[in-house]
Amino acid sequence: MAPKRRGRRAEATAEDPSNTAPASPSHSQVEPAADSNVAEVLASQQGGRRRAREAPSDDVAADDGQQRKRRGRIGNMAAEPSASMKDSLGNAALEPAENMLADGFDGDRSSGEMLMECVVKIFCVHSEPNFSLPWQRKRQYSSTSSGFIAAGKRILTNAHCVDHHTQVKVRRRGSDTKFVAQVLAVGTECDIAMLTVDDPAFWKGVEPVKFGVLPRLQDSVTVIGFPIGGDTMSVTSGVVSRIEVTSYVHGAAELLGIQIDAAINSGNSGGPAFNSQGECVGIAFQSLKHEDAENIGYVIPTPVMEHFINDYERNGQYTAFPSLGIEWQKMESPFLRKALGMLTDQKGVLIRRIEPTAPVSKSLKKGDILLSFDGVDIANDGTVPFRSGERISFNYLVSRKYTNEEVTFLCCMLQTARC
Repeated sequence: MAPKRRGRRAEATAEDPSNTAPASPSHSQVEPAADSNVAEVLASQQGGRRRAREAPSDDVAADDGQQRKRRGRIGNMAAEPSASMKDSLGNAALEPAENMLADGFDGDRSSGEMLMECVVKIFCVHSEPNFSLPWQRKRQYSSTSSGFIAAGKRILTNAHCVDHHTQVKVRRRGSDTKFVAQVLAVGTECDIAMLTVDDPAFWKGVEPVKFGVLPRLQDSVTVIGFPIGGDTMSVTSGVVSRIEVTSYVHGAAELLGIQIDAAINSGNSGGPAFNSQGECVGIAFQSLKHEDAENIGYVIPTPVMEHFINDYERNGQYTAFPSLGIEWQKMESPFLRKALGMLTDQKGVLIRRIEPTAPVSKSLKKGDILLSFDGVDIANDGTVPFRSGERISFNYLVSRKYTNEEVTFLCCMLQTARC
């Protein structure tokens, strides 16, 4: 019955000639008007089938005041609960909204509110280049996404949220004012963008988020953002399902990523993912949509975010994540290792191709066997030790470096066992 009631409210409000404000076509079915307005509209359209409200008497007014007080306690989660909401020991019982915040952040409601205040909604107007007609651009289109406030009066979001932007505006939670934002840096490989707002009124009374360490498997995470289906903030929760080097769709790069089972939909991009201590552990940026897969979302972990921020601070601009510029092959076959002259205790990967413009082209060549990178031994499957009981692709070690930074590696020449 609830969907029908919402549909009637939206339809009645749209047909009310006294309502002069234009309704948004995308949200007209999910933002019903207040109950009192609906009652008046239905009464006028249905020939007075619903009786108008009478002026309440003193007793009724007193009861109505108590009802409104109770209603106010439910709506205002910071208010003191009534006697009926206390348990037998006199402690205040958690209400549904408080349960959500307490379960998501393991703290009081004020800390949950502070975290939500850091999340902003981003409005962007895009104008993509027209490669068929290079002298003009394609038609403009708009999109909405999420972001959050970081230290230094900066806003972090996804790069694809502000890709080919012509205008970017941000709006804080509970505000009706949109502030013009400037794009400071865009990291295509890591799918992160950094924004700022010049108006000091935007930063009034807000605290930046705190970054946490890389989570472990089965750690709880809470994703906050502004996805499709409504105009207000949405909160979804889940656990960490997997941590590995993941393909970033926007930049076609291979970087560290976290897989979670929390719902990540269109509009969640750029929203933060918090752990149980209220620390930001990632940025929601993509999800897997497949008929054989369910509840697979990905967030950018804090090591990638910190690398992006440090790179911007060190160079004054974003210089990208480094790459060796090689293609390599696994050496899991013992016959292949024997044919290439490797010793029984040696492990590594075979270099198949080297980019001619890559800096390593002066030190490596096609057919070399890469045994270690920066002092860390590489296994025959191309993995290195990551954490206790975990292994990860050695590309993770490369992504931790910065451009123009020197590294050391150990390799063997083809058809020889001496290194």
